[in-house]
Amino acid sequence: MDQIAIVGLDCRFPGAPDAHAYWELLMRSGDGIRNVPAQRWDAADFHSPTPAQGRANTTEGGFIDAPDAFDNEFFTISPREAAAMDPQQRLLLQCAWRAVEDAGIAPKHLAGTSTGVYVGIMGNEWAQLHLTDYDRVSAQVGSGNGYCMTANRVSYHLDLKGPSLAVDTACSSSLVAVHLAGNALLSGECDYAIAAGVNVALTPALSIFYNQAGLSAPDGRCKPFSAAADGIGRGEGVGAVVLRRLKDALADGQQVYAVIRGSAVNQDGRSNGITAPNRWSQQEVIGAAYRRAGIAPDQVDFTEGHGTGTVLGDMMEVSALGHHHAGRAARPMALGSVKGNFGHTEGAAGIAGLIKVALSLHHRIVPASRFAADENERLDLRGKGLRLLKAPLRLPRGTSVAGLSSFGMGGTNAHAVLESAPAARPTAAEDDRPRGIGHALYTLTAPSPQALRRNLHAQADALGARRAPVGPVGWTSHRVKSGHRHRFAISAPDTATLVQRLRAAAADPALCAALTGQAGTTPRTAFLFTGQGSQYPRMTAGLYQDAPLYRHFLDEADGALRPHTGRSVRDLVLSGEESVHLTRWAQPALFAVGYALGRTLQELGVQPSLLLGHSVGEYAAACLAGVFPLDAAARLITARGALMQQLPDGGGMLAVLAGRDELAAHLQDEPEVTVAVVNGPRATVLSGTTTALNRVAQSCERDHLRTRMLRVSHAFHSPLMDPMLDDFAEIAREVGGAVPQLPLYSTLHGRLLDGEAMDADYWVAHIRRPVLFADAFTAAGAAAPSHTVEVGPSPLLSSLTRRLPPPAGGIRPVATAPVRAADSGGQDLADTVAELYRGGLDPRWDTLYPARDQRPYRLGPYAFNDEHRYWTQGPARRPGAAPPAAPAAPAPPAPSAQDSAVLVLERPAPTDPVTETALTALAQVGGYEVSELGPLLRLYEDLGFDSVMVMELKKRLEERLPALAALTVQDLLPRLASVGDLVAFLREYCAPAPDSTQERTA
Repeated sequence: MDQIAIVGLDCRFPGAPDAHAYWELLMRSGDGIRNVPAQRWDAADFHSPTPAQGRANTTEGGFIDAPDAFDNEFFTISPREAAAMDPQQRLLLQCAWRAVEDAGIAPKHLAGTSTGVYVGIMGNEWAQLHLTDYDRVSAQVGSGNGYCMTANRVSYHLDLKGPSLAVDTACSSSLVAVHLAGNALLSGECDYAIAAGVNVALTPALSIFYNQAGLSAPDGRCKPFSAAADGIGRGEGVGAVVLRRLKDALADGQQVYAVIRGSAVNQDGRSNGITAPNRWSQQEVIGAAYRRAGIAPDQVDFTEGHGTGTVLGDMMEVSALGHHHAGRAARPMALGSVKGNFGHTEGAAGIAGLIKVALSLHHRIVPASRFAADENERLDLRGKGLRLLKAPLRLPRGTSVAGLSSFGMGGTNAHAVLESAPAARPTAAEDDRPRGIGHALYTLTAPSPQALRRNLHAQADALGARRAPVGPVGWTSHRVKSGHRHRFAISAPDTATLVQRLRAAAADPALCAALTGQAGTTPRTAFLFTGQGSQYPRMTAGLYQDAPLYRHFLDEADGALRPHTGRSVRDLVLSGEESVHLTRWAQPALFAVGYALGRTLQELGVQPSLLLGHSVGEYAAACLAGVFPLDAAARLITARGALMQQLPDGGGMLAVLAGRDELAAHLQDEPEVTVAVVNGPRATVLSGTTTALNRVAQSCERDHLRTRMLRVSHAFHSPLMDPMLDDFAEIAREVGGAVPQLPLYSTLHGRLLDGEAMDADYWVAHIRRPVLFADAFTAAGAAAPSHTVEVGPSPLLSSLTRRLPPPAGGIRPVATAPVRAADSGGQDLADTVAELYRGGLDPRWDTLYPARDQRPYRLGPYAFNDEHRYWTQGPARRPGAAPPAAPAAPAPPAPSAQDSAVLVLERPAPTDPVTETALTALAQVGGYEVSELGPLLRLYEDLGFDSVMVMELKKRLEERLPALAALTVQDLLPRLASVGDLVAFLREYCAPAPDSTQERTA
């Protein structure tokens, strides 16, 4: 039989708010039982130590904390709808989300898929409390209740298109749901399935029933298979697992907690009572599960029993197991039940047991069972080949097998056989492309700044609590913690540094904001290639050491240059030789660095929207733009540097803090000096003979113009270059040059090249004529780049661009550089990718990490907001008892992600009746405060409106604005994009018709 992998899970049980805490509770044999919370019912009202009619015999049980807490904004559910929803729906939504994340999947990536949802549930007490209060029944109350809606909510909000159903077989509900989900996967009906169970005890009804039936433990505790067993103790909770066909999970390299080898479901039929357990049916369902799993009973290492702790129930279950295992007296099978820790969770009992078994197989240790020390001798466990676990059981190496039973009160029985996950297979990269930049890039998204900081705290705590490899952590973060509006990114060389940086960002809103961008934008990136003068010994040596990706492309450039240079430019650069400043080496070295950095960025998914190179930097820009191949570019740049190096000495260059026109008077009588570079309105470089430049410098200083002689070997971009032009032109004609395939802003012309080839004539003129950097960058501003990336060994151009006037609109592009200093390594490159990610880029994550780091790591679960509380019904009381307090209104939600300070400032003041009516109606229908409604908030995406709410909105608007009576829903729908759109439309629609006399006068 094909097998099913458990690839993700999440849960919340008494004393255990998440799966990690659940495992800790099990390992320490913790007790999750406490007094009935006052929020549920007044235990004293319903308590009687004897089985009095209408009374319970206990005031204790297993209750989770804060079942009324719900992050409705995360799921875009209005406060009014959230208040009407069964808490079981709310708990399942959050649990399912976290389970999918735990499976290494961003939940939004499942949208539109055939993923199935199967929910075990047997309690519907919220409906009993609310649907019988007829005056308060609303459309929201209708959709907020019902078994089917527990599954349908998950499918709806995660946009899942597979089967979606709730299963009620009483106490076996959630294990039956797992069985159905597994069969759907095996039949090909879906490729993923979420199987879950949930139970929230809202009334004492079942507690009374258990007491009247003689099934209730007076202390509220299940004591499975113990001599002290005296009945059921109620428990509650929620759990979900993500299931997939094992072969598919292994093929995708997913982590697997455990494998479901087979499962079976049957019914007692007509036996000794509809609520009584049936030994024969139980032993048959166990045997059927063994057969389907293809295992013999003696292969089972342990079984998680149903274990309610009732005398009859324990006896029937042990007898059924003994039928299969009685021959194991020498090596009895271990038996336990999680019900001893926090009670019988009814509809969630099966999923509670399944998660315990999966975690036990995953950790290769089975927790001891509470109350096992005093086993019930009348059960004759040893004679039936069974034993209770009085201490944790370490599983031997190799494959371990476990069983799991769940029996329904109405006679529906389920059993599953699980085994430990197979050894993880190493996942090799799909090809032999170079990968990795030496630093991990951690990303996290959230729907609001507050949610982002909350989850930064949670992730820092989770990573800080265990030894986590930073590479897999970063690689997984992009795959799992994605899809929300606010995008956070930060780099780190190791996990300790990452945790430190996450905590710092979480604690400082300003820092967090600086490291956060918003989805929905697409960065327009300008690559700026640095020119001569930026070189230095060992430039990019740190990056070469850290980043295999950069190392590959620098080696590639070096291989193309070597036939023309006669030696390795790469080795010259990395060895720290001062000769890198010589023109013959500086120019090919800068080309190699620029090319390698540019190709590295492209391979990471950073595709330039435009390119601009400063003087010699234009060669790498042209190569990346497709003007000529790497070999041709290498030949041309090498010839350029060598021919310039052969020119006689005596030339130099002078930087002057003055504009080109301002220098005209100083150059009027100096024919040997010319303008070589225009870097800005008051940043000009002159070139010529050293003697003439000294005279110009003295002239400028007399006019209080600051000057600086540059460290260069020759007078570039001046007539002193003329002697080498013919030889260079001959090589340039052989090399050729095409029209750029990407937008390239020429510093020769100071503008965009429009279908013009960068041929021999271009490159000859490029040597002789001035560099119009300021003009070219200003022209590029019209293309509105959002980011500039300086592609070179020093961020010199970024400094120049800050001194240029801002582009039209006044918004300067964000400047970043993958190499920022002589000691730059992988971090600066990672920070550049992080900056672009925050700006909307989706990098090629698989290229960012070496193959060894491309493996999943289970990150901490999403931390939902627990400040919003929804509990609209008072606690249950006995007839004749003191009247309940007035139903508590839901706490007003905190400002949402969409209701930011900017939106608050732009909120329309309800000074006119139409605006006041619109905002009031929106607030009433959604359960918001009027003060929360800003004009940019979207009715569907931000406020959670749906078609039912729109109908109610129209009705409320008509009550106060009779002019809307003729308005149809079809007329209204197109006007509901945002609060501001609706208000503007209503103002226009309700405006009085202009007076005809006034029209004629006008």
